[in-house]
Amino acid sequence: MNQIDGRRVRGDASRRVVLESAADLASVDGLDGLSIGRLATAARVSKSGVATLFGTKERLQLATVEAAAQRFREAVLEPARVEPRGLRRIALLLDLWIAYSRDRVFPGGCFFAAAAADLDAKTGPVHDAVALAFESWGDYVQVSLGYAIELGELAPDADAAQLAFEFTALLDGANSRSVLTGSNEPYVRARRALVARLVAAGADPEAIRVLAEQDDLG
Repeated sequence: MNQIDGRRVRGDASRRVVLESAADLASVDGLDGLSIGRLATAARVSKSGVATLFGTKERLQLATVEAAAQRFREAVLEPARVEPRGLRRIALLLDLWIAYSRDRVFPGGCFFAAAAADLDAKTGPVHDAVALAFESWGDYVQVSLGYAIELGELAPDADAAQLAFEFTALLDGANSRSVLTGSNEPYVRARRALVARLVAAGADPEAIRVLAEQDDLG
């Protein structure tokens, strides 16, 4: 029994290592470019070992999307929850997203931006998993803004859905421009636009100081 448990632990550890490499690779090469052979080389395991863990390329891709989602949660969503629901959490959430992209939590910038560019015109379970991750993030931002409106921290006529669309578009644009140019200036401009939009929607500048005062060029 102990021998079986030991094998399971080793298998789980191997799976985590392989998926970390898979997510890093896919953020640069795209999910469609993720092959068992390429991954085996990057993770320094055998092709048969990767095949045993995942079986098919599609199962590998789906597991990679989930591993990337977990890394995103750990980098952005969970740390933002130190603040209560409302404007301060929104400001921290947006700041953490910028740091997630700027500091290359994934080597290719935002994993999901790369995956969407790779799969947006395609169909199938992997496309659907990436689309769901995008939708979940947008919904989270929208719900968070809704709480701020309910709390009176944003104007009562503020449109949470519209703001969420604008905010995620600004973040995606900053990520893509930074990855393309190698410059952090897009984050400065996105941050400036996010702050201006929040203030225009009724935000107290003091409550969003964490978003306004970070130095992305430092």
